[in-house]
Amino acid sequence: MTKKYVIGIDYGTDSVRSVVVDTSNGEIVGTSVFEYPRWKKGLFCDPSINQFRQHPLDYIEGLVQSVKGALNGLTAEVVNNIVGITVDTTGSTPVAVDKEGVPLSLKPGFENNPDAMFVLWKDHTSVQEAAEINQLARSWGGVDFTKFEGGIYSSEWFWAKVLHVLRNNVEVWKSAFSWVEHCDWIPALLIGNTNPLQLKRSRCAAGHKAMWHDDFNGLPDEKFLTKLDPFLSGLRERLFRETYTCDVEAGNLSEEWAKRLGLSMDVKVGVGSFDAHQGAIGGEIKPYHLVKVMGTSTCDMLIAPMSEVGDNLVAGICGQVDGSIIPGMLGLEAGQSAFGDIYAWFSKLLLWPVTNIISEMIWLDEKTKNRIKEETTEKIIAGLSKEAESLPVEETAIVALDWMNGRRTPDANQALKGAITGLSLGSDAPRIFKALVEATAFGSKMINERFISEGVRIDGVIAIGGVAKKNPFVMQIVADVLNMPIKVASSDQTCALGSAIKALGSLIEKSLN
Repeated sequence: MTKKYVIGIDYGTDSVRSVVVDTSNGEIVGTSVFEYPRWKKGLFCDPSINQFRQHPLDYIEGLVQSVKGALNGLTAEVVNNIVGITVDTTGSTPVAVDKEGVPLSLKPGFENNPDAMFVLWKDHTSVQEAAEINQLARSWGGVDFTKFEGGIYSSEWFWAKVLHVLRNNVEVWKSAFSWVEHCDWIPALLIGNTNPLQLKRSRCAAGHKAMWHDDFNGLPDEKFLTKLDPFLSGLRERLFRETYTCDVEAGNLSEEWAKRLGLSMDVKVGVGSFDAHQGAIGGEIKPYHLVKVMGTSTCDMLIAPMSEVGDNLVAGICGQVDGSIIPGMLGLEAGQSAFGDIYAWFSKLLLWPVTNIISEMIWLDEKTKNRIKEETTEKIIAGLSKEAESLPVEETAIVALDWMNGRRTPDANQALKGAITGLSLGSDAPRIFKALVEATAFGSKMINERFISEGVRIDGVIAIGGVAKKNPFVMQIVADVLNMPIKVASSDQTCALGSAIKALGSLIEKSLN
């Protein structure tokens, strides 16, 4: 019997990675990672106002290069027997599009306009809009459309971002026909039909971030949206009613993309989803086991039978959606707005003299300067972890709060700030680092406690992501604080692997129907 293969494509915050997976045994036979060049340069972003935008060209170039890189070196037999592709992305990461579904930043006059680009998940420019959504949802006299979103809408999510951009950029408002999530746009691009009225929208993205629910007949009512702001008038009808789980086929690879990737037009493309949700699949999630995607932020995923949890509302989380992770199961999401990003911030702080002083030393050659910067950057977290691990356990002088990028769960509030207290003249870098690690660990504990207090038990914890794989010190602190063992997934590419598994699922679903 001829082996079949699938491709999983995982769009993360900094890069996109593709894996080729053998469907007979789950073995990854090819993999490649592509870092976004414009993002790496910091283009179109302004951290001082929490603006983080990504250009679609980074995504398109990454799609080509990562898939081709994963295919490089594979035999013709493998390439010719690739039968499916599924994509996951960060989210909520929406973009304004024209009637053909082309992001405005790919059109003349908008090439360098951040508001015409994808608004990344971590963009918090719409804090005010989120607050207005929450206030109106409770006071307008109709349905509270936030009730399946944990009861609090976040500036990280679809409607707040859309409203903020429309209010602040008249040209985008005039030119935007509709809005599309990143995880919906890439599959549509691959099948050659990005028409926003026709492409299949992700149940995961719509349910967790856009207040979509069957009880609402889809998205929030037009009266609610218009009352929120006239800028939203008419947009609902240019979006969508139906949503699809990611085991559903979106279509076949188009002729253009088959040629660009070197694949067959017979390859099936699955409906997209969010990276954390696919990572939960790759991490072998099962009912009442929390999968923690531990990277720049955390996303904590849990599934439960609909018959046991159903529409029992869990307050303060990032939504509960039928089928968002596993079809037929309720998917619940929580998370921390910053995790690894906090460690990266502290590293950058400590690296200031390397970046700004050593780089100006004219008596050092450029090669030496670059080597100092590269080696210091590479080793700083490992060095801090080693020293922090040797500190006495009972030493608790420094206490930190992990809200450096606001708070996601429990009870989203992106206006909150982090803090470090208890400092003295004896406080050094390892001690501060340890306090930051403890802060992120207790942030994780608050999520567990919220689920449990709302009647959703946690039988086990599974960790995936860069931090889980690379830093045993951090993982031990988290396990100690949670007072639970944590299983770490063996794969380095659990999100991409989860997408590959769902690609296979869409093929099975197609064959059954």
